[in-house]
Formats: sequence, C-alpha cells, structure tokens
Amino acid sequence: MARKLFGTDGIRGVAGEAPLDARTAYAVGVALGDFARHLDPDPAVLIGMDTRESGPWLAASVAGGLQSQGVRCDFAGVLTTPGVAYLTRTGRYVAGVMISASHNPFKDNGIKIFSHAGLKFPDEREEELEKVIFAFLESDKEASPATLEEDRAFDEQYMGFLASTTPVGLKGTRIVVDGGNGAAYQIGPEILRRLGADVVAINCAPNGRNINLNSGALHLESVQEAVVREGAELGVAFDGDADRALFVDANGQVVDGDGVLYVCGLHYKERNRLHAASGLQAVVATVMSNLGLEVALREAGVGLLRTAVGDKYVLQEMLASDLLLGGEQSGHLIFREFATTGDGILSALRVLEVMRETGKSLAELVSGFAVFPQKLVNIRVQEKRAFETMAAVSKEIRKAEEELGDAGRVLVRYSGTELLARVMIEARRSEDVERLCAAISDEIRKEIGA
Repeated sequence: MARKLFGTDGIRGVAGEAPLDARTAYAVGVALGDFARHLDPDPAVLIGMDTRESGPWLAASVAGGLQSQGVRCDFAGVLTTPGVAYLTRTGRYVAGVMISASHNPFKDNGIKIFSHAGLKFPDEREEELEKVIFAFLESDKEASPATLEEDRAFDEQYMGFLASTTPVGLKGTRIVVDGGNGAAYQIGPEILRRLGADVVAINCAPNGRNINLNSGALHLESVQEAVVREGAELGVAFDGDADRALFVDANGQVVDGDGVLYVCGLHYKERNRLHAASGLQAVVATVMSNLGLEVALREAGVGLLRTAVGDKYVLQEMLASDLLLGGEQSGHLIFREFATTGDGILSALRVLEVMRETGKSLAELVSGFAVFPQKLVNIRVQEKRAFETMAAVSKEIRKAEEELGDAGRVLVRYSGTELLARVMIEARRSEDVERLCAAISDEIRKEIGA
C-alpha cells in the first residue's frame, strides 16, 4: 500500500490545513499510542518542536492522541531534530516526535517520528500507522489537545552529550552562529560558549514567523558578512530544525557538506576513524555530491560510495558498509560514531575539532578540494517517460558520458515530487558543462516538455 500521509521526511504541509490540521495531528498521536502500547506496558514518548507559531498546538494535538491511549508524553519544547533523536535513543522512550518542517517557511510544519533506536520509522511502519489514522478520522470520536509543560532539562542533557564528544577546548576561537531563528537559536550559541568560544550570534530571535527567513543555511549572505566584519575564524549556519549546517571560512567563502566530508574524511583517515571494523577507507555521499570531492578523496586514498538523494539512504549505506562518516552536499552530515542522524551542531564541533587538532584554518583544510564546474537544469515536463525510451534523449546522454569519461559526470533524473526532469553535468571545463547540459535539455524539451 502506498503511503498517503507520510512522505520522505514524515508528514508535512501547511499548518492548519489537512494533513497538518489539529484532528489529523491528534489521530497521529492515537496511532502512535496504539503502536507504543504493544511495545511497552508503560510507554512514554518524547515531543519536541522548532520555533514556528503552529508548533505548540500541533504538539498538544499529537500529545492528546497519545494520552488517549495511555501514553505518557514528555515535552522538550523547542529542541533540534537531532536532539529529539538523541534523547529518544538514550532515554526510556518508545518513540520520539519532532514538530518541524525543517527549511520550509513558517506557514508549513510537519510531524516526524523516530523509533527508540533514534531512526526514522520505516515505510511499512508508517503504512500501519496510516491505517489507524484514517480509521480515527472516519469516526466521530472527539479530539482534545493535551496541556503540555516544557521541561528545559532536556536542553542540558543534549548539550552534555555534545560537550562529551569534543576533546578540544575552543578558548580564543571567534565564531559567528546563524541560528536561522530556528530550533538551535539557544543551544547552538550556548554549547560553543560553554566550550570556551567567543560567539557572535545572529538570527537568534525567533518570533514564530521568521524561521528560515533570509537567514540560516538557505541564506548565507548574513553569516558571510558577519564573519568578515567580526574577524571570526568560522561561521556556521543552521536550518530550521538544525539537522544540517553550512560553513563559512575566515575569508567569507562558503564550505558546504562536500567540503566538510573532504576535511573530516582526510583527518579521520589519518586517525583510523572512517570505519568501525571493516577496514574500508571510504565516506558515503549522494549522487549530488560534486565529482571534485570524489577525485580529491581518491587522491588521498579515500573512497566515495554514492547513494540516492536523502540522508536516510546515506545512513543505510553507512550501516551496510560499516562506515562512520557520510552526508549530503546540502549539509546533512552523519558522524555515526556519535549519532544516527544529521546534526548541525555536532557537525560544527567536528569541524572545529579538526581545525584545533591541525592548527589550520578551514580555508587551508579545504584547499586540496577543487570543485568541478556543475550545472543543474530543471525542465518542466508533461510526463515522466523513461529516458531510455526516447531515442534522441538517450543518444545525447550517451554522447556526453562517452565524451567526459572519468573526467566528468552526467546525471539525468526526474524530481520525486514534481513534473520536472533534472539534468546535471559536471566537468573540468565550464564550457563543456554548458554545451552538454544544453544538448540534453533541448532534446528533453522537444520530446516531453510542458
């Protein structure tokens, strides 16, 4: 059965409209509560949220459904998604619930569920929950929200964990933190200050409607300007729920997830920290990571395993290959030695750790990684016909692949959510990128363009 409510990252939509209305959120709590009672005679669930104005009533609705099934709800209030995942994994919780729509604007929100292992629920479990959710929605049962009181002690537990992962002090290090007016607006700057850093915090004043607004990981202009203005060694920007982070070096230059994989990949290889027991010297990334990363890692003796787009696929490959470092160009980085999810604050601590242990700036550390020119073209289409069934399209794709060989990359795929074909070309020369991208894109437009 195909899922109707749950997408790749939980249930997401416009807050107040189905499926993010109060009754559906309550039904999610009912379904999760029914599941929890089969796992534990005295079940408990942890709930956290980001800073959107819709967060409190959505959390109360989910909690109402849980309590109707006899499940105790602990409420962390504003906390990051990886914080909820960590506390669920280390506490006596059957599951954890995060109310967030990550990098989306404030009008959107979402419900993300973690298992006790700190992992996102598998598709088949979400299908089982949907059956109970729809059964409740079709009934005439009442849906009453719970009254929640937040417990700020969860912040301390999570920050204690973050501090325990960091063997170096940060005294004398000046850092700009862009909280994106989201879930990390307090604990992001606070944990760095506790470790001794001189922190300049920007976009850390949420009002319920300014999450991700011209700030955070999607809008790096503010943190770039602040790093140069403040003479900082590093800038870090989080997205709304702080499961990812992007960085800015002392010169104001952006270092994305690929850059962090390069920096940490080389450093960890030297310290035998890339694998648990397999001996494989490799990191995991997605098909969207730049070819320059693959080349630079290969020259340093580190392999790169690629997966489909999505941090859950990265984690699956890390577990299957027994690897400890993986992530996405967008800033979702998984340090499996410490966590099961992308964690922006944890990523910042790892970057700072490498800088401290090597005595090098971020610009120096990333200097061996040359980004290949890349172009991504989105083409609106009428249908998603297999590319190999279109002779002219497949011919141009083959020509590009043969011309580039190992010195470039051709990726042609459809969007998972929209009627869009995506053509991505990477090569050493930008003129080749432009020419080959245009040739493939033109044939797709002729065949199935909207």
